[in-house]
Amino acid sequence: MNTPDNTSKTNVPVEKSDAQWREELTPDEYHVLRQAGTERPYTGEYWDTHTEGVYQCRACGSQLFTSREKFDSHCGWPSFWAPLAEGTVRYLHDRTLGMERIEVRCANCDSHLGHVFEGEGYGTPTDQRYCINSISLRLVEKGVD
Repeated sequence: MNTPDNTSKTNVPVEKSDAQWREELTPDEYHVLRQAGTERPYTGEYWDTHTEGVYQCRACGSQLFTSREKFDSHCGWPSFWAPLAEGTVRYLHDRTLGMERIEVRCANCDSHLGHVFEGEGYGTPTDQRYCINSISLRLVEKGVD
């Protein structure tokens, strides 16, 4: 997989206490972003959205993905073939649930976003699918500031 090997805990610019995160996020946001939970497929706000814009981290506002890299994977979660730029996300080896996966986290606040998969046969430039929880994102529509 074409992902950097930054699997150890790194210093992130935004560091808050657990109490601060709980105060700022809804219980569902907290569960996914801070406890690496997963929303149910086909229930999130952006799984079938085709609006042009930039997807930000819901926890800290960092720009992570754009609508240009979003594609219809029909998996029930928003799918992107690449992040907005190198260094906007970081990767961790995830061995939970008896699977070997690559977790995707916000490089700015270390919030859980989802997972990245490779070699699934989608006709994307990278042959990767960033499967991201809608609740981890906030879409800022093109032309809206």
